Amino acid sequence: MAISEAEAVVMDVLWRAAPRTAEEILAEVGPAQNWQEGTVKSLLNRLLRKKAVHAERDGRRYLYTPLLTREQYVQQESKGLLDRLFGGRVAPLVAHFSEQRKLSKKDIAELRKLLKELDDEQR
Repeated sequence: MAISEAEAVVMDVLWRAAPRTAEEILAEVGPAQNWQEGTVKSLLNRLLRKKAVHAERDGRRYLYTPLLTREQYVQQESKGLLDRLFGGRVAPLVAHFSEQRKLSKKDIAELRKLLKELDDEQR
């Protein structure tokens, strides 16, 4: 289930606090995104069809809750990026970032720590 960039904006609101109404989502992101109520409701309907959110009737409105977790979304997106651009391999991704924008000393230290932890786990 691929989540579009616009749908991810709506999901981000729901990941921060749920359940939320369409009106509450619009109030939070509408001005910055230049969205109207119809846009938010269309995005919510797409997310419902993808089973990324659940809607529960509350009087004359619906309350939306995420079914897809932020962690699941990040995992899907990062796997898709790796597969599309780097043949599913992490090393070329890291090499690309190190070539394009210098990795900070902190970035390098974190990568070394992660590699050591991974190495220790495989022993």
